[in-house]
Amino acid sequence: MWAHYRENSSMYKRTPSRESTSMTDVEENSSLLGNGLEKETSNPSWKLSLPHVLVGTLSSFLFGYHLGVVNEPLESISVDLGFRGNTLAEGLVVSICLGGALIGSLFSGWIADAVGRRRAFQLCALPMIIGALMSAATNNLFGMLVGRLFVGTGLGLGPPAVALYVTEVSPASVRGTYGALIQIATCLGILGALLIGIPVKEISGWWRVCFGASTIPAGILALGMVFCAESPHWLYKQGRIAEAEATFERLLGASEAKFAMSELSKVDRGDDADTVKLSELVRGRHFKVVFIGSTLFALQQLSGINAVFYFSSTVFKSAGVPSDIANGCIGIANLLGSIISMVLMDKLGRKVLLFWSFFSMAISMMLQAIGASSIVSNPGALYLSVGGMLLFVFTFALGAGPVPSLLLPEIFPSRIRAKAMAVCMSVHWVINFFVGLLFLRLLEKLGAQLLYSIFATFCVIAVIFVKRNVIETKGKSLHEIEIALLPQD
Repeated sequence: MWAHYRENSSMYKRTPSRESTSMTDVEENSSLLGNGLEKETSNPSWKLSLPHVLVGTLSSFLFGYHLGVVNEPLESISVDLGFRGNTLAEGLVVSICLGGALIGSLFSGWIADAVGRRRAFQLCALPMIIGALMSAATNNLFGMLVGRLFVGTGLGLGPPAVALYVTEVSPASVRGTYGALIQIATCLGILGALLIGIPVKEISGWWRVCFGASTIPAGILALGMVFCAESPHWLYKQGRIAEAEATFERLLGASEAKFAMSELSKVDRGDDADTVKLSELVRGRHFKVVFIGSTLFALQQLSGINAVFYFSSTVFKSAGVPSDIANGCIGIANLLGSIISMVLMDKLGRKVLLFWSFFSMAISMMLQAIGASSIVSNPGALYLSVGGMLLFVFTFALGAGPVPSLLLPEIFPSRIRAKAMAVCMSVHWVINFFVGLLFLRLLEKLGAQLLYSIFATFCVIAVIFVKRNVIETKGKSLHEIEIALLPQD
C-alpha cells in the first residue's frame, strides 16, 4: 500500500539531526501504521463538516474577486484617477495588492498558530473590508494604491488559512473534494468580479461599486467564523485535548472522534510545542519538502495563469474580441474545470491531475504562441489565441490550480504545517507580484509569441518536476501520511 511513498521517500522524509537515514525507516513506519492503528470501518459523514468548510472558502471567493476586480474596470479607473496610458501605473494598481499579500503571507503561519485558524480568517477579513472601502472612495492614484495594499494583506492571510482549515477539518475520504471547493470558490470570485464589472463602461463611477461590494462577503466571513469549529489539530497542539475531541465529534461524529484522537496522540512525538525556526524550513531537515512546495507554487505562477486573469480584457481587445464576452467565457471555463476537478480529486488522485494539467497547459500556451505568430492567417490566429487561452484556463483549473494548496498541507508534518505554508505562499506572492507588474511591459517589449513560449516552457518544466518529485496522498488520513514519512529516531 505504501510502495509509492517508499519510492519518493528520499524527497519527503523528514531527516533527524544526523546526515542521513536509512530508506527502511519509511518501511518501518508503514509497519507501525499497520500494527498500531486500526482503519476506520466506515467513512464519517461529510454533511457535518461541509458547513464549516463552506464558510472558510469565503476567503477563497474574496481571493478570486480581488484578483479579478480590476480587470474590466482598469481603463475607467485610469481615466478617473488620471493615469491613463501609463502601463507601469496600471500594472502597479494590480500588483501592489500582491505586494500586500506577500506581507500578509509572511506572517500567516505564525498568526494561524498563535490565535487559531478561525481568528486568522477574521483577521484576514478586516483589512479586506478597510482596503476595499478606501479604494472605492479614493480620488487619486495614491489612495487606490493604499487601499489595494490593505486588501492585499488580507489576501495573503487567507489562502494559507483556508488550506490549513479545510485540510484539518475534512474527513480523509472527501478531503480532495473539499480542497477543490477552494478552487471553485476562487473561480466564483473571479467570475463575480468579471460580471459585476460589465456595466463599468455605461455607468460612470461603477468601478467604485465593484470595490465596495466585496465588503459584504468579507463581513459574512468574519461573522460566520464565530459559529464555526476551530481546527481540532490546533486545539490538540495547544493542549486543549477535551476541546479537540469535542470538535472531532462535531465534525466527524461521535463514532469517529475516538479514532481521530487516537491517531493524533500516536503521531504526536512531544515536539509540537517547540518553536519552529525559519532556518529549519529553509535549510534544515524540512528543507526538501518546503522546497518542493515552494517550487510547485512558483511554477504555478510562472505558467502565466494570473496574467490571463489580470489582463484578459486587454489581450482579447487586441484580438478584436469584446472583453465582456471573453471574460465571461474565461470565468465559465475556469469554473467548469474546477467542478470537474472536484469530482476527480479523490478518484484519480492529486499527482495525476497535476501532471496532466501542466502538460495540457503547455500545449494550450503553445497554441496561443502559434496564434500570435505571422504564419497563421487572421481568422485562424483568432481561433488559436482565444481557444488556446480558454483551454489553458480550463486545464489549469483541473489540477495546477487546486492541487498545490491541498497537497502541501497534507504532506507537511503537523508541527511545521502552518509556517511551511506561509513560506510557500510567500514564494507564490513574490512571483505573482512580478507577473502582474511586468506582464504588459513584457508583452510590449517581447511580443506575444515569445512571451507565451516562455510560459509554455515553464509548464513543461512543471510536468518534469511533478513526475519526479510529487507523491500521491488520496484517501490517506493526515496521520497515516505523517507516520509513513516519519523517520525512526
